[in-house]
Amino acid sequence: MDLSRRKSLTPPMLSGVVRRQPRALDLSWTGVSKKQLMWLLNRLQAPLPALRLLDLRWIEDVKDSQLRELLLPPPDTKPGDDDYGMEHTGQDDDTEFWEKPGDWQTESRGRLQGVAELRLAGLELTDASLRLLLRHAPQLSALDLSHCAHVGDPSVHLLTAPTSPLRETLVHLNLAGCHRLTDHCLPLFRRCPRLRRLDLRSCRQLSPEACARLAAAGPPGPFRCPEEKLLLKDS
Repeated sequence: MDLSRRKSLTPPMLSGVVRRQPRALDLSWTGVSKKQLMWLLNRLQAPLPALRLLDLRWIEDVKDSQLRELLLPPPDTKPGDDDYGMEHTGQDDDTEFWEKPGDWQTESRGRLQGVAELRLAGLELTDASLRLLLRHAPQLSALDLSHCAHVGDPSVHLLTAPTSPLRETLVHLNLAGCHRLTDHCLPLFRRCPRLRRLDLRSCRQLSPEACARLAAAGPPGPFRCPEEKLLLKDS
C-alpha cells in the first residue's frame, strides 16, 4: 500500500490502512507523525502480524528517540485514541471505528516483530536503536540503512555479531552513503552466509580495492560488481 510523498496523512487514510491490513506499507517521504505511526503499527499487529514490508525512509518526524519507542513492545494497556493524535475531527465517516478501541493486541512483542523488509534510509538511527532492532525485529531479510549518518563500523559489528539474529537472516543490506564506514568493517560481512546484495555505493571511506577483495572472497562464494561498491550474488 503506497502512501509515499504525502504531506499529511488524515485519519480516514490511516483507518483504511488498518482495515486492509496490508503486507507492504510505504510511508516514505510523508508527513506522518510519530504518534500516528505508533497508532498505526499497534493496529497492524493483531491477531497475527500481517505487515511484512515497512518503508519509513526520510520521514522527518521519526528521530532516533522516536524510532526506539517504535521498536519497543507496546504497553499492555493501550492509551486512548486521542493520545495518538487521532482525535475525531468531524470529517471522518468512520466514527464507530475511531470511538471503539476494539480487540487490542496485548502480547508483549515488538511492533515490527513480523516485518521481513525494513527501509530506514535517511533517519537519525544510532547504535542504540540498532540494538533494539536486533531484539525486536529478528525476522528481517532486507534492511535499508542507507544515508543514516550515524551508521559506522560499530554498527556493522552489531549486525554481524554472534548474538545477532540478522547475521543468519539478512539477504539484502543497503548501507549506501554511510560515510562513517571504513575498510576495517568489510571482513565482517563474511559472517552473513545468506547475503546476496550489499550496497556500499557512495561510502567515501571505503576503497574500491577493499570492496573488490570482499567481492572476490564473498560470505561465502564470490560476488559480482555491476557497479563500484555494489556487490551482488546470483541466487
